[in-house]
Formats: sequence, structure tokens, C-alpha cells
Amino acid sequence: MWYHSGMFEDLLKPYSDASRYFVVPGGLRDVHVHFRDPGMTEAEDRRSGAAAAAAGGFTCVTTMPNTTPAGDSPAWLREQIDDASLPVRIAPSACISKGRLGKEVADLEALAAAGAVAFTDDGTFVDDAHVMEEAMRRAAKLGKPVMQHAVVPALLAGGVMRDCPVARQFNLPVMPPAAETEAVKRDIAICRVTGCALHIQHISCAGTVELIAAAQREGLPVTGEATPHHLLLSCEDIPADDANWKMAPPLGSPEDVAAIRAAVKDGTLGIFATDHAPHPAAKKMAGFRTSANGIVGLETAAAITWHVMVRQEGMSPADWAARWTTGPAALIHETVDADSFTVLDLQANKAVDPASFRTKSTNQPFTARRFAAWPVLTVLKGKETWNGRDVL
Repeated sequence: MWYHSGMFEDLLKPYSDASRYFVVPGGLRDVHVHFRDPGMTEAEDRRSGAAAAAAGGFTCVTTMPNTTPAGDSPAWLREQIDDASLPVRIAPSACISKGRLGKEVADLEALAAAGAVAFTDDGTFVDDAHVMEEAMRRAAKLGKPVMQHAVVPALLAGGVMRDCPVARQFNLPVMPPAAETEAVKRDIAICRVTGCALHIQHISCAGTVELIAAAQREGLPVTGEATPHHLLLSCEDIPADDANWKMAPPLGSPEDVAAIRAAVKDGTLGIFATDHAPHPAAKKMAGFRTSANGIVGLETAAAITWHVMVRQEGMSPADWAARWTTGPAALIHETVDADSFTVLDLQANKAVDPASFRTKSTNQPFTARRFAAWPVLTVLKGKETWNGRDVL
């Protein structure tokens, strides 16, 4: 139960109709976002990313370190954290390896001291098992999770989507599920040896769900995240060689989608995350073979996950909220904020309109899809940051 003790009575008064509005104590949290700052600020910077987050109902986000330069230094972390004027709190991750090259473990101790909440080379798999084991041993001593982009490069072999009609029509290289599951198997084995908390990012395969569930039954500290796009869409939905549908890992089969939904519902996957990955339009125009991976998702995440998990799958609103609040907070050893919250309008019934986005980029496959529930109020530490029209 959340007690606001009247401190937000005026702000919440317009949203007192419980049949229409749903209050999320603490506000939404996203443990997987790319703000492209520094290095590719034409796609996103911290200010535009934070505005998109606030408009999406988020009060805290964890930025990824695959920037230029890579986030492997205390100075990079300070740059992420130090702007208190942003309408969202940044709790940044930092690199597992120096330069995100996978060759040598970064100075995890200095990075943790500077404010890193987790370690990841997201966008790149740490292919050297010895490097990964050393990193997980050191991270375990620091009490920090390691978050892994689980795709074995040798098994990926340049694959850009899963086997589906569009892949066959355009003769596109296919990513087999084993590229993900073999990576997860290896890292669970390292988790078993080191005791380090292991978090698998953007899960796309039913086999990965099974591996995580088995690890959890064994008592291992293994978690995973489900993205809105892997919950809503399958590779069978891809309409053409259109890179607005290209992400890494790619969309799974309908059976994968069903398995991920079931795992979210039963708690095996206790975390939602967007993998918000903005790109300039020019980098998504060449089709699947050569375009960049990733889609934007902060501003549509609440609407999509509510649609899929609450309306379609019958998940309780409280459990849905936990996947965006207590689940992500526990991963990075935080608690939800007593003076922050998000309000959803369950009857907003709006279509996705990229022209309204606060992010600088519009790469995504959701345009014109209509969803019922949208954030209409975001409050961060007592301050209104989004009122349904403007970022404040």
C-alpha cells in the first residue's frame, strides 16, 4: 500500500476516478535505455532522452555505456549523473570491459565508487569467458549486477532476423535461437561459480525463458527483462524489408512471444525494459541487411505493456506495476521513491504518433497503432515533470 499522506492531494485530485486512472507509486523505472550522449547526439542526448522518459511516465532510467567514448570511466559516469535539472533521474550502468572491446575488464571498483549501478557491454556480447568470469567475480564483491547482451557472435553469423516469411522473401540472413540460448547457458554457468547477480537483457527466445526459470529454481541470482516489442510483436508480423522493425535481438516466433508473456505473468521475468535505441532516419533507411539495430520505446512502453499484459493476458494491474517499479529497483539495489509517482489514463485510447515524440528519433514499428492506457502525469521527487501535454 502506498500512503501519500495528503502531500499530493491537489495533484491527484483530478485523477480520483479509480475506474479511469491508475496511480503507480514510485513512478516507472527503465533499466535499459540508450541516450547516445556523448557521441551520437543527433539521434538523442540526455535532455531529449530524459524528456521522452518523463512523457512515458518514467522517473528513473539506467543508461547504457555504448557511447563514444565508451562509458568505462568515472568521468563518463559523472557526466551522466550530474545534471539535476533533467526531468528524470539517471542511474547509469558502466562498461564490463575497457572500451567495450571484451578484452580486459574495466576498473569496476572505480566505476562503482563513481556511481555505476550495474555493469554491461550492451550492444556487444562479452565473448571471452575468462573476461566474463573475472568481471562477475569482481562485480559480486561490489554487490553489483552484470547485465548481458546475450548473442554469441559466431552463432549469430550476421543474422538480422529470425526465420519468417520476410526473411525467406528477401533472402535475409537468419539468427538462430541458439545464438541467444548458448550465450545464456554459458553465463548461467559463470553465475553458478561466482555468485554474481546476472541479468539477461531483451529476451527474445522461449529457450532463454526456460534457462532462466531453471536457474531460478536452482536458487541462482538470475533475472531477465521483457521489452514491449518482444511482448507485442513476432517475426511473423514484419511486413517488409523495413528496418523500423529491426532490433537486436530480433523479434521471435509466435511461440517465443507466448513464452515471454507467460514468464512475465508468472514472475520468471520480473522486469520490463524498453531498450530505447534512437537512430537518425538515415541509419534506418537501407533495409535489414545494413541498417542500425534498435527502436525507440520510452514514450510507448506503458501503453504497449498495459495492452499486452493487462488487457490481453489478464495480468493484475499491481503485478504490471511491479514489473516497472519494484522489479527494476531491486535489480540495482534501490527502493521506489515515496515522493514520486505516475498516473495512467486507462481510457485515453490514443494512436502512436511520432510527430508528438519528445525523443529526437522516430524509428519504431508502432505508428498508428491504438492503445488505451497512457501516462498523463509524472511526478519526480515531488516535482511535476509531465502533465499529459508538456514536459515541465
